[in-house]
Amino acid sequence: MLRPFLPKSPPPSSAASSEPPSLLLSLLRRCGDLKRLCQTHGFMVPRGLDRDNVLLGHFIGRCFSLGLPDYAMAVFARNPRPDLHLYNGVIRALPDAGSAERAVRLFDGIRASGLRPDSYSLPFALRAAIRLSAIGVGRQIHCESVVIGLESDAHVATALVRMYCSCGCISDARKLFDALNSGPAALWDAMIAGYAKAGCLESARELFERMPERNLISWTALIGGYAQWNRPSEAIEVFKRMLLEGVEPDEVSMLAVLSACAQLGTLALGEWIDSYIDRRGLNRTVQLNNALIDMFAKSGNIRKALRVFEGMMERSVVSWTTMIAGLAIHGMGREALQMFSRMERGRIKPNEITFTAVLSACSHSGMVKLGRGFFTAMPSRYGIKPRIEQYGCMVDLLGRSGHLQEAERLVNSMPFEVNATIWGSLLAASNIYGDPDLGEQALQHLMRLEPENSGNFSLLSNIYAGLGRWNESGSIRKVMRTIGTEKMPGKSSIELNDQVHEFAAEDLANHPVDVINEVLRTINGLMRADGGPDEFT
Repeated sequence: MLRPFLPKSPPPSSAASSEPPSLLLSLLRRCGDLKRLCQTHGFMVPRGLDRDNVLLGHFIGRCFSLGLPDYAMAVFARNPRPDLHLYNGVIRALPDAGSAERAVRLFDGIRASGLRPDSYSLPFALRAAIRLSAIGVGRQIHCESVVIGLESDAHVATALVRMYCSCGCISDARKLFDALNSGPAALWDAMIAGYAKAGCLESARELFERMPERNLISWTALIGGYAQWNRPSEAIEVFKRMLLEGVEPDEVSMLAVLSACAQLGTLALGEWIDSYIDRRGLNRTVQLNNALIDMFAKSGNIRKALRVFEGMMERSVVSWTTMIAGLAIHGMGREALQMFSRMERGRIKPNEITFTAVLSACSHSGMVKLGRGFFTAMPSRYGIKPRIEQYGCMVDLLGRSGHLQEAERLVNSMPFEVNATIWGSLLAASNIYGDPDLGEQALQHLMRLEPENSGNFSLLSNIYAGLGRWNESGSIRKVMRTIGTEKMPGKSSIELNDQVHEFAAEDLANHPVDVINEVLRTINGLMRADGGPDEFT
C-alpha cells in the first residue's frame, strides 16, 4: 500500500482559510503522476487544507483518476472527521478502481461514524453490489433504505431495480417497480433494460408500450434486447419506428441496430446508418467502426468493410480480429493472413478470438499446413492456450481438406467435452468424403446432444446413399420417423426495397409464385443466351 509522507497538520488558521481553493484545484488539474500528487499534498498539509472535506474530496478524486486507490484510502483514513459527502465520493470511486468490496465496507462504516446514508450513498453502494454480483449485499442495502425511509426515493428505487435485474432477480425488480405505481423515466428504463438483458422481450415490449414518455435509453434498450437475443427483424422494426417518432439515435443505439443489420445482412440499412453517422457528426468511436466493419462484411460488401478499417485512426484488437474474420468468410484466406501479419507488425497482441478468425481463414481456403502451424504456435509463441473454439476450427479445417483420421485423433485428444458443432463438422466431412464409420460415430454423439436436429440424420443417410448402401440409408430415414424427427425445410432470404424477405422450401403462401417463376424464366433465357446451362435444377 502506498503510504504518503504526511507532516503533522496544524489546526486550521486564518492563513489556511485565506488560501484560495482555486489555486489548489489548479494544482490538482496539473497532477499527472505520483510525484506531482505528493507535491500538491505537501502544499495542502502545512496550510491545513487537508482538513477541508470539500478540498480533500477533490484531492482524493484526483488520486483515483490517476489509478492510485491505495494512496487515496490512506489519505481518507487519516481524516478524523470525514463528512457524508467525502464518504459518498470514495464509495462511488472504489468499484471503478476494482475495490467493490472495500466500497461495501466503507458504506457499512457510515453509520458507525454517526452519519446517516442519503439518496447518494445507497445507489453508490448498490453499484458496488452489482460489481460483486452479490445479491445478499444488495438485499441488505435494500433493507437499509427501508429503515431510513428512502426506498421510494427515485434515485434509490432506480438503483435497486438495476441491482435486482443485474443479479438475475427480475421478479423482485418488478415487484419493487409495481409498488411505486409510477416513477421517473430512469426507473422505467432500468426495468425495460433488465427485461431485455434477461431475454424477457415480451415483458420489455409491454412495459415499453406503456411508458408515459419514451426516451432514447428505452428505445436503445429494446433494440439491443432484440438484437442480443437473435430477433434482428424486430430490432430493425423498432429502430425505424424510433426514427419516425423523431428520436435521434446516438452511438450506443447505432451499435445495437448495426448488430441486427449484421445478423440479417441488411446492407441498404447499414449503408444508410454509415452515411447518417457522418451527416449527424456522431463520434466514430472504435466500437462503432468495429460494428460497421462487421456489418459490411456479413452483408456481403467486403470492400466497404476494408474502407472503414483503413480509415480508422485508432484500432483495437477487436478491429483487427473483425477484419480478419470478415475476409475469411468471403473466402479471402490469404488476404486474412496478410492482415494478421500487419497486426503483428503493429505490435497488437492477438487473443483467442483472433486465432478463431485466423484458423477460420485457413479452413475456408484449405491452407492445412498454415493452420497446423498457427494452432501449434498458440501456446508456445503467443502464450494462448487453445480453447474449444480453436479446436473446433482445426477439426473443421482438417475435415474439409479430407484429413479425417487426423481430425478424429484431434477430437479424441481434446481436453474438453466435445460439443455438437465439432461432431457436426466431422459428420459433414464424413458426408463429403464418404466415411460411414466416422459418420455413425459422430451421429451417435449428436443424437445425445441435439436429438431434434434432422439434418444430422439426413447427412448420414446421404453418406449411405452415395455409397449405394440403400438399406442403411432407408434405416436412417425409418429411425427419423420412429423418434419423430422431421426434416426441417431449408430457408433463404433476400433484401428487396430495404426489407428482408425469407423464403422456406414449399412455403408459397406469402409469395407471388407466378411472378417468381416468370423472373426465373427470364434469367434462364439470359443464361442460355450467354452459353450457360440449359435449365435451372
